[in-house]
Amino acid sequence: MKLHLIFIGNKFIYNKSLKEYIIRKVEQKVDFIDSITYFKESDNSLFLYLENELNSQIKLLIVTSKQHFSTIGKLICTATSDNQILNDGMLIPSKVGIFEDGSYLLEHASCIANVLHVDEMQEFPEILMLFEDSKATVHVFDEDKESVLALLSPVAQTYEVKVDIVNIIDGWLRVDVKSKKYGNLSKFITSAKKLLPNKFISASCIVSHIIGRLEVNNKKITFAESCTGGLLSYYFTKRNGASKILDGSLVTYSNEIKNNWLGVEEEILKNFGAVSNEVVSQMSEGAISVSNADYSISISGVAGEGGGTELKPVGTVYIGIRTKTNHKEICVNLKGDRNYIQYQSVLFCIKMLLLTDKEIFF
Repeated sequence: MKLHLIFIGNKFIYNKSLKEYIIRKVEQKVDFIDSITYFKESDNSLFLYLENELNSQIKLLIVTSKQHFSTIGKLICTATSDNQILNDGMLIPSKVGIFEDGSYLLEHASCIANVLHVDEMQEFPEILMLFEDSKATVHVFDEDKESVLALLSPVAQTYEVKVDIVNIIDGWLRVDVKSKKYGNLSKFITSAKKLLPNKFISASCIVSHIIGRLEVNNKKITFAESCTGGLLSYYFTKRNGASKILDGSLVTYSNEIKNNWLGVEEEILKNFGAVSNEVVSQMSEGAISVSNADYSISISGVAGEGGGTELKPVGTVYIGIRTKTNHKEICVNLKGDRNYIQYQSVLFCIKMLLLTDKEIFF
């Protein structure tokens, strides 16, 4: 059954951080939300929309504020020929089977609906809807989509699973695996990993995987960022366990700070420019020196519109990675607006890190 998430209330439209928090909590329960719809409180079409959804074969997750929780309950009762009752201080439809504080589960026709109220700075209520654990996510590196599809399709057929492959960036594929009725996910993953040694990681979140592997191996990492402005650091610090593998990182936007904080030579900056192999090499060296980490990653590039030149157009990004024994620098030419270039840059950094030490990460 498909999952449809409905937000009812102005705050879920305009309070971006609250909305993203709710979506994250839902995605912890289910890998994929099939559709998301937003309604303002005053939308007159809401009743007919709910009536139609409640008579569809669908899983429905309805999120509203505490203020409008009982009002939504009334609309649901009207649509399902029910009435509200007071139960544990909540007005909820009488046909509700399961409920907890701020959340209740209702089955009507072929629809399963979970209604909950969420407000800013409040504890998130329990999602009562059950989801089958029949999906997995794996990542494949240094292979093209067609080759991986040709390689995995026979294995998927053998173990009765379906695979969907998406390009994240060049050389990084996300593979979503869904089990059919009698499918065997674990055997598929074991067989696929044997076909793609040192290229295959089974993990829903790559950064969490990296954090876990670094922690187990007692390793630390640090960053020196310019054009990404701390985005790479944020990719790690937004995940649990980051404090165990990341002591700190440096955002060195200006040439003066690159020189003063990381020891990038003025002559190098003058001769090659801040966006260059030579500079990211010295940035990664400076970062690993001041932190004594096991790995450092440096980034410098042209992300903003209007900031490029003929030799280094917008989207030119240099990335350096360094361990205590070796280092490597690459240049990537990215397309998109400022934010998309920054995000792509971070993804290339993560890919470089994984491929730098396959013994640790694969």
